[in-house]
Amino acid sequence: MNSLSTHQKVTAVTLLVALGIIYGDIGTSPLYVMKAIIGDRPISELLVYGGVSCVFWTLTFQTTFKYIFLTLSADNHGEGGVFSLYALVKRFGKGKLVIPTILGATTLLADGIITPPISVASAVEGLEVIIPDIPTIPIVIAILSGIFLFQRFGTQKVGFIFGPAMVVWFSMLFVLGFSQILHHPNILKALNPIYAYQLLVEYPHGFWLLGAVFLCTTGAEALYSDLGHCGKKNIRISWVFVKICLVVNYLGQASWLMNQQNPLLGDRNPFYQIMPQWFLLIGIIIATLATIIASQALISGSFTLINEAISLNFWPRVKLKNPTNLKGQIYIPSVNTILWIGCILMILYFKNSTHMEAAYGFSITIAMMMTTLLLMYYLVFIKKVNKGWVTLILIVFSIIEVSFFIANVSKIKERWMFLFFELFIFLVMYVWYYSRKINNRFLKFSNLTEQIPMLKELSEDDAIPKYATHLIYLSKADKTYEIEEKIIKSIFSKQPKRADIYWFFHINRTNEPFTLNYEVIELLDDKVIKIVLNIGFRVQPKVELYFKKIVQDLVNKKELKLHIRPDGSTKYNTEPDFKFIIIEKFISVENDFGTKDALLLHSYYWLKGLSLSDEKAFGLDKSDVEIENVPIVYQPISKLQLERKTI
Repeated sequence: MNSLSTHQKVTAVTLLVALGIIYGDIGTSPLYVMKAIIGDRPISELLVYGGVSCVFWTLTFQTTFKYIFLTLSADNHGEGGVFSLYALVKRFGKGKLVIPTILGATTLLADGIITPPISVASAVEGLEVIIPDIPTIPIVIAILSGIFLFQRFGTQKVGFIFGPAMVVWFSMLFVLGFSQILHHPNILKALNPIYAYQLLVEYPHGFWLLGAVFLCTTGAEALYSDLGHCGKKNIRISWVFVKICLVVNYLGQASWLMNQQNPLLGDRNPFYQIMPQWFLLIGIIIATLATIIASQALISGSFTLINEAISLNFWPRVKLKNPTNLKGQIYIPSVNTILWIGCILMILYFKNSTHMEAAYGFSITIAMMMTTLLLMYYLVFIKKVNKGWVTLILIVFSIIEVSFFIANVSKIKERWMFLFFELFIFLVMYVWYYSRKINNRFLKFSNLTEQIPMLKELSEDDAIPKYATHLIYLSKADKTYEIEEKIIKSIFSKQPKRADIYWFFHINRTNEPFTLNYEVIELLDDKVIKIVLNIGFRVQPKVELYFKKIVQDLVNKKELKLHIRPDGSTKYNTEPDFKFIIIEKFISVENDFGTKDALLLHSYYWLKGLSLSDEKAFGLDKSDVEIENVPIVYQPISKLQLERKTI
């Protein structure tokens, strides 16, 4: 199915899917935002009106204008997210956009270990209103563990309930909020931005409340990352309904706060306080289901993020699975385990959602700032927007996001342990990307046409034992008539590898997400053939499967005379005889590194040892693969002091 055409459709079903997938994170924020803004401060008109005014204008500027209107336009053939945006603009940045991209991906992934626990904990803690002192931590851990355990089976079986469940959730938000607004209709005045200004300027330490206000828009970055699941038209239309429900609920909670006789909020959560007593248990169940859906969407988004990072050479290859037949449904066991452990540690460390509120949001401000930077490149170089307008947009969002960042900096002391997790992710991406660039600098290419006479002679030399009928190498040479020197050495050095046909496969990762096609270049009639596989950055390669299919197509179409020549099969075995050669490099002892290069390259090869092997990563069967280990000299020892001792 063509993803572009699918994304253009707007139906009741597609809108329902958008509600179920896109708005989990931002849609569950009413569970804790107003509670975080009030905190232990005395309830006052300035605090309540100013707080809800800040929330409304944050949703308007950050979520609606920046993400729904502007950023969703920066789609890469229907796909969104920081890596999709980077793939669009990287050629304009001349390397300057690598670090912002790594930072954006790192911080978005890191907040994946706090969004599920804070959302689920906020919902489950509603039980304390019904059963005081109920131990909520074991319940939260059980729910989170169930969510992560279920990932291996995919979400196809339960996905159909996500949309209707979120319709119920948002409808509940609207009804509860509207019923409270009727008791204090003056709260509608809070939509005037003057109240937000007064809170930030006149309220004691009001500026620092932006850290709590920011929680209302933390899901906007994930919203952009999930663009590929629904399409921007569905997201934009459904956002109208979502925003109305969110704003009405925030106003309703503010109305309830204004009607309180008790000047302090204490342990009460305005979200649950606006519920009628008879509805409380039902409301808790609906809220818990909504947070499960929110967690599921975030986890799926993390899998997609890592899959794109692998394709764009920002992350080591890891084991990927497709739990269902749905395109885009990916399961990464290692990432699932890391996120599960992180989420459990978060709930054990913070114990309740109130403590987590203090640490939440810091990373997402960085992710949003990096997206803004990449978006400016997109607007200038791809959309060709007037630079004056782009500068104005940059100034507006820089002021907003830098303000949020400064207000969130104080949260570092609550989340210092996160920095190790974030530093680990950042270093992995940094080491992998820049070490591969160093590796690529040392790649030497030969002119393949100059090697063809020798390849023909070797292929026809009966004095050399036949190595394979089809001999296949994976090549990084993107030019038709180039080939790596190491491949030529592999064929001719020591024991030459005689084959009937030499195949050279070049995998071209496209900037489009789901491309899958190939080109055939015959360099020597039925002897030397180059195949260019064009694969989208979201497609998991299966090279052996592709090779068999290409050979079958060529035989069926009677091309390259493959249909009239032996393929190595016998009466004892109908399978064609072919062999893939994988050349693995290792650091030679002859290197003399500087400190930085030594750290980078040794870290790279250490990560490479932990990552998925080439044969698994490219979908090759081990029985058809030969691994050759080749030492590589990056910086040869220049001064070797070795004296002969005379006797």
